[in-house]
Amino acid sequence: MAVSEATPGPTTHKPGLRREIGFIGLIWASEGSIIGSGWLFGAQGALAAAGPAAIISWAIGGVAILILALVHAELGGMYPVAGGTARFPHYAFGGAAGASFGWFSWLQAATVAPIEVLAMITYGQHYSWANGWEKVRSGEHVLTPPGIAVAIGLMAVITAVNFLSIRLLARTNSAATWWKVGIPLLTIFVFAIAQFHTANFTAADGFNPYGAKGILSAVSTSGIIFALLGFEQADQLAGESANPKRDIPRAVIGSIVIGILIYILLQVVFLAALPASQIGSHWATSAFTALSGPFAQVATLISLAWLATILYLDAVVSPGGTGLIYITASSRVSFGLSRNGYVPTAFERTNSRGVPWVGLITAFVIGCVCFLPFPSWRSLVGLITSASVLMYAAAPLSFGVFRNRLPDAHRPYRLPGGSWMSPLAFIVANLLILWSGWTTDWKLGVAILLGYVILVANRVFKMNPITPQLDLRAAQWLPVYLVGMGLIVYLSDFGPLKHPWFPLWWDIGVTAVFSLAIYYWAMAVALPTEQIQSMIDKVVVPEEEEIL
Repeated sequence: MAVSEATPGPTTHKPGLRREIGFIGLIWASEGSIIGSGWLFGAQGALAAAGPAAIISWAIGGVAILILALVHAELGGMYPVAGGTARFPHYAFGGAAGASFGWFSWLQAATVAPIEVLAMITYGQHYSWANGWEKVRSGEHVLTPPGIAVAIGLMAVITAVNFLSIRLLARTNSAATWWKVGIPLLTIFVFAIAQFHTANFTAADGFNPYGAKGILSAVSTSGIIFALLGFEQADQLAGESANPKRDIPRAVIGSIVIGILIYILLQVVFLAALPASQIGSHWATSAFTALSGPFAQVATLISLAWLATILYLDAVVSPGGTGLIYITASSRVSFGLSRNGYVPTAFERTNSRGVPWVGLITAFVIGCVCFLPFPSWRSLVGLITSASVLMYAAAPLSFGVFRNRLPDAHRPYRLPGGSWMSPLAFIVANLLILWSGWTTDWKLGVAILLGYVILVANRVFKMNPITPQLDLRAAQWLPVYLVGMGLIVYLSDFGPLKHPWFPLWWDIGVTAVFSLAIYYWAMAVALPTEQIQSMIDKVVVPEEEEIL
């Protein structure tokens, strides 16, 4: 037997979760996460990082995320359990790998709400009564002490809404998402009609002033990947889906396709609408880079005051809705981690509405703490992007194991070409980590170490009666993978070295070869079929039966 996590006993704390979310609720949960503060700042950041070639960056980022989403679609349909992305690695590789990727998943989910709050406050600088909440430091808008107090208050509001039942929460998010999707579409349409300067595509220092490195760096560091994150929310809420095997694959794929189309069009119209006064000699230092509310302020500059008013309102609705659903997701991830024995059983406690309240409060506290070391929107983007991609990297590995070990398992959605799409998705995930750069990735390394301290403390002090078997043999590749990726980034053209060991293109080749080596090593040492099936039978099946 792989673990001692037999049929959940008294620690389950009934009534538990409830299956009340339909297809619209699921796809809007994912879409509501994708269309958040990323649309308010992504086009500005990408244009500054890559010039007009940022359009290519968005296309690359979109294809990369779509590949990862396709893998998640099959997994989510197979095993619709709460906090799914944090739990798939557990069933494929056992305790050590499951605990590690579970922490990466929770870290990503818990840090999105604070960045959405930061976006709300930054756009709020348009109003005189909010001017004292931020100050400009080194070209960035950072929180002041009063701003931190306001940010904590907004986090409290978002958390309080999450104490509603999941049905009411899904309806609230669905209503907000109709608005969140509609406003970017309105902006695209109006900008395209009102002002479209084709000359802007070759203005300043040209279409592609920073070459391939600029295009690739923009994918991870300017907010592109961050903007496209969120498709996995349907997986996280799988334990509360009314028809998970049918709806989850459709929600995952549909949400990312819609998001990609919207973001590419937003980049095009933002670039084309910029007045000449906002474009200098270099894209990286042009006047538009200092705008605190990029789309709203450009709307004002081109005499669309009515649209600017709507956009300032949307700067509350869009980030607020995304923060809302990520707080929801973080509590479901911690619920799943507790079910697997990684964190204290307190995280399984639900109130009378079926809401895991301990996870909500924990996410609120951690989110507030994030305002201290990361007081600006851009300072937090890189960390969240890297943590998210590292979390996503577990899905292709789990996918490969399930295809090899459980070939006859029921798959409501079966990814065509899965045998080669899976390793390709793992390569893509690691390329995104590479392009995030050393400045971001070393901070992620610190967060990873902190997570291991927490996970070890839970085990040593026996805060959960379930004690997962570590299965170190099945996870022997993990430390090599984490350290190896860190070294590749450090020695690459995206690292701190003046003369990198792996110049541009060579670093991509090295990352691809390393990824394939890790992938097939992981496939070779993954848990045997009997052990995987035993865990699924003892945890996944009973959990599906328990949920009301």
